[in-house]
Order: sequence, then structure tokens, then C-alpha cells
Amino acid sequence: MTTPRTTPPGTPGPAASAPPAAGRARAGFGLIGPRRDRHVLPVEQLAALSLPLGDDGVVVGVDAKRQPAVLGLFRPAQLDVVVIGSVWTAQVLALRTAGTGARVAVETARPQAWTGLAQAAGGGQQCMTVHDVKQVGPQGASVASPVLVVRDCGMRPPRSRLAPGPWQSVLTLLPFLGPTAPRLLEHAGMVGIQRVSPEEAAVLGRILGLPRVQAEALPSLGDDMMLWCTTTHRKLVKMVPTDIETGLLGSPRRLD
Repeated sequence: MTTPRTTPPGTPGPAASAPPAAGRARAGFGLIGPRRDRHVLPVEQLAALSLPLGDDGVVVGVDAKRQPAVLGLFRPAQLDVVVIGSVWTAQVLALRTAGTGARVAVETARPQAWTGLAQAAGGGQQCMTVHDVKQVGPQGASVASPVLVVRDCGMRPPRSRLAPGPWQSVLTLLPFLGPTAPRLLEHAGMVGIQRVSPEEAAVLGRILGLPRVQAEALPSLGDDMMLWCTTTHRKLVKMVPTDIETGLLGSPRRLD
């Protein structure tokens, strides 16, 4: 017969175990974290729960409902954009695009209008570069590093030497409609229009297939108003510059 073992009073037996030391990981569970109450929402309050979800891109202003109007500029295929307006508008779009983390290359016949903005945009980082006309080289755009090429080359911009590519968008700025405008407009995936003359409005209405009321409204747009058009959608937006943009570029304007 085996004599049972005995332990002195107060000594833990074989089945007893000491609690884990503070900060020691439990096998398979990691550290013991703080205990907090659960987040509970009554069923009757679920309808009031909302999240600010929307398209990603560049905010170009607010619409008639005071909601942000957002342009998705970067896609797996190149997007061509035409803006009929002022250099102020193109610079705001370039600055906001750089603010999303994209790179901006400006091809311009007036580098003096862009150099100061390029220096201020990066905050020490070279996110915006300025090039002479026909001097923009391959930008190496990718999904992780998209590129916006701004062409500020006057009413008769020469054909771009830059090869099209994915995650690269080209924004051509036209101060007014010139001889090359119809070709550019017909191939553009997106068009932004500031105030134009009645004659230009008629041309734009015909090329873009604008409803008559929208075409007739173009000559009376304020300096801070812009009509954005795609092949299927049109939206009138109000450009609302931030304090920083106003400090760098001044107030919205149609003429430079």
C-alpha cells in the first residue's frame, strides 16, 4: 500500500497554480490588456448612425447642396482633362492634387507664374516641378505614385510629347477657345469651364452636348463658379479657396 503524500498546511498542492505575473504573456493570448466597457448602441438609435464616406480624389468646390464636389483624377488608364479658365484655377487644382500625395509636373510657357507655387507646394519636398514647353520627360507614374501633368501652353498648345500611361492624368489649360480646342474637347474625359463669351458657349454646347439652359448660363458665371462635364454627368460647383490658397494665389478669378 502506498502512503499518501502530505504537504504542510498553507503550501499549495500540485493542482494549484500561481496567478500570472503582471505583464507576463498568457500562452496563445498575449498580454492581459485593460478592461473596458463594450460600445453599445440601442437599436432605436441605429438610424442616426452615419459615416462620412465618399469618392476619393481632389475637391474642386461645393455643389448646390453645399456638398464637396470631388474629381477622381487617377485611373488605370490615362485621363485627359481640359480646363477653360484662368491659371488661378489650374494652380488651385495642382496644389490640391499635390496635397493628396500625387506628383505634379507643369509644362508652361510662363514659368514665372508657377515657380513660386512649386517652391511653396512641397514644404521642402519636390512634389511639383516646372518644365519648359516640350521639355517634360517620362514621369514614371504608378498606382503608388500617380502624376498630374499640367499643360499651360496658351490657346494653341502643341501636341504633347509625353507618352500616355496608367495613373497619369494630363490637364490642359485653355484661357479661351482656340483652333485646337475642338480636338482637345472631343478627346477629353473631363472638361471644366469657367465664364466664357456667348459665342464660345454656343461652341461648347454643341461639342459637349450641353442642355440649352446650361450653355446659356456659361457667359454669366461668377469668377468662383465652374461647370464640370463628363460624357454622362454635369455639375456646377463653387470654388472655395482655403486661407492658404488665398494667401498664395489670391481670390478666384477668371482672367489672369
